[in-house]
Amino acid sequence: MLEKLMVYFEFPFVRYALIAAVLIALCSSLLGVTLVLKRFSFIGDGLSHVAFGAMAVATALKLTNNMLLIMPVTIIAAIILLIGGKNKKIKGDAAIAVISVGALAIGYLVMNLFSTSGNVSGDVCSTLFGSTSILTLTIKDVYLCVALSIAVIIIFCVFYNKIFAVTFDESFAKATGIKVGAYNFLIAVTIAVIIVLAMNLVGSLLISALIIFPALSAMRLFKSFKSVIIFSAAFSVVCTVVGLLASILAGTPVGSTIVASDIAGFIICLALSSVKRGVRV
Repeated sequence: MLEKLMVYFEFPFVRYALIAAVLIALCSSLLGVTLVLKRFSFIGDGLSHVAFGAMAVATALKLTNNMLLIMPVTIIAAIILLIGGKNKKIKGDAAIAVISVGALAIGYLVMNLFSTSGNVSGDVCSTLFGSTSILTLTIKDVYLCVALSIAVIIIFCVFYNKIFAVTFDESFAKATGIKVGAYNFLIAVTIAVIIVLAMNLVGSLLISALIIFPALSAMRLFKSFKSVIIFSAAFSVVCTVVGLLASILAGTPVGSTIVASDIAGFIICLALSSVKRGVRV
């Protein structure tokens, strides 16, 4: 098995996929903890559908670089959900559901009406579930992924204390002089960037797994915010690497294999948490 893996690593596209997967997993786990604690776990699902719809429109318009449309549209949707949704009649999960279902329907409709491909169902399936798109990354895609991932990590590290305060108690954060709206805006933009990056890894429908499972697994074992963040990042990277390598060796879809690895890791953390509680008793 090890020899087979070494043979695969001789191909550049496998190395590109591994680099991108590790960076995306790391970024999604960092913001995932914040979103879970703010009870916005499913925002990843809603934004991924928005990104799918934007990608369909960009493809229909025959844009040479889909990111020029996908990124700003996803960022606007994130801002509406995280900031604007609090002051509107349609709030929380209802707002996410409306945007999610609407974007998904429009995206599929546009792909059927304007697609030049002879296999629309295959294109939709590969976009929604990731297929092997992570294994088709070019060196330019990897450079873009590295640049955006580094930016996300720097933002999280520099504003860690402010994000911590906004995550747990916005009213207290506002009372201490923190510009809550500005940091919510920063979180919205950052999560939108992560969603767009993660589309190539696990597809539109499975992005929430990268956000939710690492955070929930870490919360089973640790209590402090910093410990949860560190374990969540390590958990996400390990599960993503295991899932990616397993998919390459077994020939299974990359996205679903990575999510299956996350599920297995989550079950292990649940078991360890139960053992930990039993020992305390």
